[in-house]
Amino acid sequence: MAELTYTMQGDYLLPDVTLPEQPKVTLGHYAQMRKNYLLNHHKLIYFNYLTSGTLTAHLADVQEQAVTLEESIVKKMAQNEGVTEKLKAEDPMKWTRLMNNLRNSAQEIVKEQVIFV
Repeated sequence: MAELTYTMQGDYLLPDVTLPEQPKVTLGHYAQMRKNYLLNHHKLIYFNYLTSGTLTAHLADVQEQAVTLEESIVKKMAQNEGVTEKLKAEDPMKWTRLMNNLRNSAQEIVKEQVIFV
């Protein structure tokens, strides 16, 4: 076990404790949402991840799961609704409107199944 060092702060000796190093990664939209959710609603889980040095890995994993799920849901929903490349060529505005609706629906599903659990 490592020996603890202390620093004098006024009349008190405080231990020199630091958090474990975590890899530097860019967190996407879903990872930020998950982080905020944990911080605001499940502080104990958030601080357990933070102090064990696994917060960044957890958030990266959540981001990957969320993006993969969103893509698969949008693809399936587009196929079921008949939103095709042919429609995109014939009526781009309708295609855009339908795809935006499908994407918004998929994002709500992802939030429910991955982010807010």
